[in-house]
Amino acid sequence: MKHVLVTGGAGYIGSHACKALQAAGYTPVAFDNLSTGWEEAVQFGPLARGDLMDRASIDAAFAQYQPIAVMHFAALSLVGESMSDPGKYWRENVTGAANLLDAAVAAGCLDFVFSSTCATYGDQDGVVLDEATPQMPINAYGGSKKAIEAMLADYGAAAGLRSVIFRYFNVAGADPEGKIGEQHRPETHLIPLMLDAIEGKRPALTIFGSDYPTEDGTCIRDYVHVADLVDAHIAGLRWLEEGRGSDVFCLGTGRGFSVREVVEASRTVTNRDVPVVEGTRRAGDAAALVCGSRKAVDVLGWRPERSTLPVMIADAWRWQQSAGYEH
Repeated sequence: MKHVLVTGGAGYIGSHACKALQAAGYTPVAFDNLSTGWEEAVQFGPLARGDLMDRASIDAAFAQYQPIAVMHFAALSLVGESMSDPGKYWRENVTGAANLLDAAVAAGCLDFVFSSTCATYGDQDGVVLDEATPQMPINAYGGSKKAIEAMLADYGAAAGLRSVIFRYFNVAGADPEGKIGEQHRPETHLIPLMLDAIEGKRPALTIFGSDYPTEDGTCIRDYVHVADLVDAHIAGLRWLEEGRGSDVFCLGTGRGFSVREVVEASRTVTNRDVPVVEGTRRAGDAAALVCGSRKAVDVLGWRPERSTLPVMIADAWRWQQSAGYEH
């Protein structure tokens, strides 16, 4: 059996990656401390409970399962929190990654797929972000991810580590089969928050800022379906298994949608009204982030087939109505 260690494997993207890995013939090992993930999401391979701040627990997972590769999703990822408590992000994201890399190298596991972010680019309006765009993060979340990218290059030079880095921004949707979905503790993502408001689970959706320099005044983001996203990670893993070199790929559709556009699409998909209130801007939020993926398409053969707003919202809505993990 070819085991792959999936950090954050009980979380939203990590659990979908585990499902895709199992379907591709691997055995995913979800490495997670369950602080924000869900044990119910670990359905496709074993759970190795541990923490990236605890090197011994990482070493134990490598010793028990002897993975051929790592997919690293586990990280703190709240932009606002990273602005108010940057030290927490630098400590946990960067130190945790260093512990993981040290353990991987010690175990001879040298293929590493890393979940990075378009937040490493900062606020570059009017630009379709690609692999050549200068990285100028404006918050500690993006800064910590950029630092980990640099670490991967250093570990490659020093220890022969091979890495594939994926940069993307907003991930949406849910497993088309409805086995797993998006449910965070706490929930901070636009689409599930909006669907909660539609169902009356919260009074309203708050739009954080309506005075951005965009057509309707709200932030613009590029959304990619979680199933498409993890397909790219499988392609990245195979790229490494084939002996290709380290590389970086952006994942997106090249088309951004404003918050108001997402709200209107949700009204159409669910045929329900979306209660909305307007709030002030959040610190660290860029006005527009749109991510191109030409290189991933051309080199990896990636096809984001489910990454349309109606499909992403419909899959998320189906999952939301199933009551998710809290049932």
